[in-house]
Amino acid sequence: MSNLAKRSVLLSGHATSVALEPEFWAVLDGIGEELKLTRAELLIRIDEWRGRRPLASACRVLALQWAAGDRSFADARDD
Repeated sequence: MSNLAKRSVLLSGHATSVALEPEFWAVLDGIGEELKLTRAELLIRIDEWRGRRPLASACRVLALQWAAGDRSFADARDD
């Protein structure tokens, strides 16, 4: 059985939810703290950054990249 934790957020005016393992949420929460973003703000930025990748997959990829020391997401800004 899966041990996923679901979080809800409003993206582009639409309510959506993301289900991830608690370990991924812990990394994402750390990213948010470092970037001074709420969880909702971080998910909005991930949504803008993800391209065609599903949101949950983008969250996992970001968490893995961040854990590996890749901080390019912090520099990626949509103007």
